[in-house]
Parts: sequence; structure tokens; C-alpha cells
Amino acid sequence: MAAAAFDTPKLKAYPVIPLVQAGAMSHLKPFAANASMQKALGFPEELVEDWQAKAIARMGELLGKYRSLQVYMDACVHCGACSDKCHYFLGTGDPKNMPVARQDLMRKIYRRYFTFAGKHFPWLVGAVDLTREVLDEWYAYYHQCSECRRCSVFCPYGIDTAEVTMAAREIMDSIGMGQKYANEIIGKVHRVGNNLGIPGPALENTLEGLEEDTEEETGLSIKFPLNVKGAEVLLITPSADFFSEPHVESLIGYAKVFHAAGISWTLSSHASEAGNFGMFIGNYEQMRNISLRVREAALELGVKRIVVGECGRVAYSFWNTLIGPFDYLDQRYPVPQHICEFTDDLIQRGALRFNKDANDDRIITFHDSCNVARASRMGNMPGGQFVIPRRIIMSVANHFHDMSPQTIHENTFCCGGGGGLLTDDLMELRVKGAMPRMEALKGVVDDHGVNFMATICAICKAQFTKVLPYYGFDMSMVGGVHQLVSKAIRLGDR
Repeated sequence: MAAAAFDTPKLKAYPVIPLVQAGAMSHLKPFAANASMQKALGFPEELVEDWQAKAIARMGELLGKYRSLQVYMDACVHCGACSDKCHYFLGTGDPKNMPVARQDLMRKIYRRYFTFAGKHFPWLVGAVDLTREVLDEWYAYYHQCSECRRCSVFCPYGIDTAEVTMAAREIMDSIGMGQKYANEIIGKVHRVGNNLGIPGPALENTLEGLEEDTEEETGLSIKFPLNVKGAEVLLITPSADFFSEPHVESLIGYAKVFHAAGISWTLSSHASEAGNFGMFIGNYEQMRNISLRVREAALELGVKRIVVGECGRVAYSFWNTLIGPFDYLDQRYPVPQHICEFTDDLIQRGALRFNKDANDDRIITFHDSCNVARASRMGNMPGGQFVIPRRIIMSVANHFHDMSPQTIHENTFCCGGGGGLLTDDLMELRVKGAMPRMEALKGVVDDHGVNFMATICAICKAQFTKVLPYYGFDMSMVGGVHQLVSKAIRLGDR
């Protein structure tokens, strides 16, 4: 099928709020999940006949279950603080990609069916009936939110648009209106154990190939162990790390760190995925079932620690309630522990040595991945998720420059492909949503000659390798923090 035609936004020297273009993205909808995908997750196979009543009922259940959701429905005063904060609005100009307007797609329905004024005087409070036209708007625009939560940073009431988006997607799934990309991936995890559907024998073969490649590079026997009982560390990493470019370079970096520190570790074929798309569709049970594989693997293998690769929002935000308690693990270490925490701790203790000059061909910047920046914490310090990755980079490289302050740390822009939107049927949205980050990147490219953008999210790596060429950048400009570690680390006498 030919790719849809669209114009790539022009990069500007400074941020500009776009002119509003009503309906600019109303045509864009992701492919729908087919009947088998829906059935595999326990959802209706197609839109149910009484979908309106069931959608309203499910919304009522969520309002009762999550007090925060009702607060978000009631609290907004339309102050506009969030309006220009969404990368998708900045890239598309569509007013329904303003966070407040996207929330209002649900808020209008909430008022109609769950408030006195909306039931009796709907025209006074902007309440509307849940019609098929409204449902189609939900499907379009709630799949134009990457759940990055940047808008929430600027909201004076702390309204979390991501939670509203997740609720809308869960409601749509419950009536048989699911998204193909996310639901197909969740099905693969249930069947195989990872997002990419890599079966155990193929994973084992891939790791053996990496061992051979790494020995050829280093002259050392560096292992990529799988299903080893009694190892100290169970590594849970995005499945893209097993073979995708540039992800695999970070996996090689992890292995070198474990080897240099003399710490035994293993991967698990049962739980070979750190990503959890159950969160993206807002479904607690799906998120829990995916996470339970990690607990099962840790108990089966008898490990003492769980370390998460360059990924991690669900692990940090939800594992404690999804699969805790972790009383079977060594209590001297945090659960979970990010691979950056793990490596930084070794660096601070002087357990690793580096040749920083090995990265002198790179002038580096760092992209704060939104789901790490705004949904997790590293180390024992506030803001550790910002400090630790940069501290690692500066330990292994000589040339580093941050992007503009208003585009990093908790203010970071999403890559444009998160939240279950990393699919080619949404390429126009992905390219336009990446514009704010591309503008910030261009600033340090022009000012400092930056030629490498490090990040610690598998989705960010996949998204940027796809969209960088649209903006005139080389796709090889993006990679992982541990890709830099891999190049600089000193092993044995080398």
C-alpha cells in the first residue's frame, strides 16, 4: 500500500505556536484490531450492538474505580495552560490535539450521563450524547495522544491527560473497538513472552550470535546467558534490544558491564520483554498479566535482583502493586533497578574503567524519554532520572551538550511515537509530533556540531531512526546510553 502523502513541518529557530487548523488530523485513524486479536485479549470481536449503553456503563465503572478520573473530569477550568504544550498540537495545529480539547471529548460525555446539569440541561454545560460520530472522534484523537504527560507538568490542577486517554481506550476495547498495533503486540506477549513474537529457540540463537560477534570484537568470552538458574541478576529489557538497530548495541553494552563487574546475570525466555502495552490501552488486567511473567521468571530462576534495561515506566510506576511484594529478592538493592542506576553505581564505586577518547567521534546530546522523565525515578535523589544518564555519558565521552532547557528534564518533549502509536499507519502523526524535538536537536547541531542523540527508551530509538531522515538528519544519529558505554568500557587489559 502506498504511503499517505503529507508535508513535513519546517523547523524553526525558536518555538512558534501554530495557527489553528480545525480538523487537520481528523482523517487519521489507526488500523482497527481484527476479531482474532480482540478475542485473544478477551474483548468483543467487533463493535457490539448495544455499544452505547455498554460504553457508558464501562465509563461509570472506571469513574468509580479511579477517583482521579472523576477529579480530572470535574476540575478543568479551561485556563489554556496546556494548550500549546502537546507536541502533536504543535506539529499539526489541530485544536483537538490541545490536551484540554482532547480531554473534553470525554468530559462532554461525562457531563451528559454522570452530572445533574448534563442530564437535564445539556446545552448549558456542553454535554453531548454518545453518538457514533463522537465515538469515531474518540478513536481518532485518543490515538493521537502518546500519554507522555507533558501537559500535566504545566496544568495548575495536575490533570493527567494520559489517564483520560487510557480510560477512553479501555472503554473502546470493552465495546469491540480496539487498535490493531497495540492489541496485536499484547497478544504476542501472552503467547510468546515478548512484543516482537521472538520464540525461545530464536532468542537463544540470537544471543549465541551476539556472543560470537562480541568475542570477535573484544577477544573475550562475554556471555549473553538465557534461563540460567541461580544468577544474581535477571535482566528484563525491551525485546528490540535483541536484534534491532541501534537497540542491540545497548544490549552489548549491558553484557560488557556485567562482565567487567563480575556479576552473574541472565535473561529469561519466559519474560523477555520490559515494554508493557497493557498500560497504553489502559487495561489493568492486561498490564498485570504481562508483568506477572517477570515475577514468575524471577522466582523460577531464583535471582536476587531484577534490573530493567533502557526502558521502564511500568516497572517503576506499577510493579509494586502489579507483582509485589518483592520479599524474595535481596533487600539491599532497589526494585526495580534501572540499568543506568546499576551502571552508575559501579562507576561511582570505581568498579568500571573507561577510555573516553573512544567516543571522540561523537558530539553527544541526551533526549529525556518522557515516560522515564515524568513517570519514574532513579537512584536515591530527586531528579536522579535526569542526573544519572547524563553522568554516565560524561563518564564515557568527552563531548556533551544539553538541548534547550525548556525541552529537557521534566519539560522534555515526547519522541512522537510513544503510547502505542509507533505504527506506520500513523506515520503522518509521528513525523509531525516529532517536530518540537527535532527543533531542539537542530539547535545543538547548529550551535555545537552534535552528531549523536542518546536516549534510554526502545520506542524513542525506533521512532527517531524512522523520522530523523524526514528532517534532514541521519538515522544513525540516535542510539542508547549503553551504546556509548560499550564503546568506551575497558575490559581486561584492553
